[in-house]
Order: sequence, then structure tokens, then C-alpha cells
Amino acid sequence: MSVEILERLYGNIYYLTSVILFVIGFHTMLTHRNLIKKLMALNIMDTAIFLFFVAIGYREGGQAPILLPGVERFVNPVPSALILTGIVISVSFTAFALALVVLLHKHYGTIDSDEIIAIRGKKYV
Repeated sequence: MSVEILERLYGNIYYLTSVILFVIGFHTMLTHRNLIKKLMALNIMDTAIFLFFVAIGYREGGQAPILLPGVERFVNPVPSALILTGIVISVSFTAFALALVVLLHKHYGTIDSDEIIAIRGKKYV
């Protein structure tokens, strides 16, 4: 019984890895107050999603989708193309978010989200 479970886990290792990465990132987003750590956690979650989509497009024994004689299985290129776009968007968002964190640090003197909320609350009272 346990050998069968291990074989199934090994066959789905990419899916399992993406779920573990996503949970790590999600947990870090919820439990840390530091904005840099939250951005790192968001990037870990992005990576988990990218791995998941690429794993969906992968086929065991598949080759690049180029028509050659004797090739019967192809790897789906669409998820990989979508992920390239996602990586570009993710890098752009990370750069923008880091710029905002720098501005927040200049204005409030901290990158702790709870402290920023407390400072903003004092200004409006």
C-alpha cells in the first residue's frame, strides 16, 4: 500500500511541489508584517503557479512540437508561452512594488505593515 502511494506521489511530484511552494508563500504572506517578506512570499506563490502550469503542459516522453518523422508525443507549448508572459508581468510588478516599499519607507520610516497602519490611523484622528 505505501509503495503504491509513493509511486503516485513520485508521478505527481511537480504538482506536489507547486502546492507546497504555494502554501509556503501563502503562509508567509499571512504571518509576516515586513513588506519585503510579503513581496518575497508573493514571488514564491508566483513560482508555484508557473510550475503548476508548466507541469500541466508536460508529457512524459514528449518532445518539442516540431514535426519530425517518428515523433508521436509532443509537449504542449501553450502553457510555456503563457508562463513567459506571466514571468514578465511578475518581474514588472515586483519592481513596481519594491519602488512603492522604498517610498513607504521614506515617508513612514518603516516597512512594517502594522506600524504603517498605526501611523496612518494617528494622522486621521
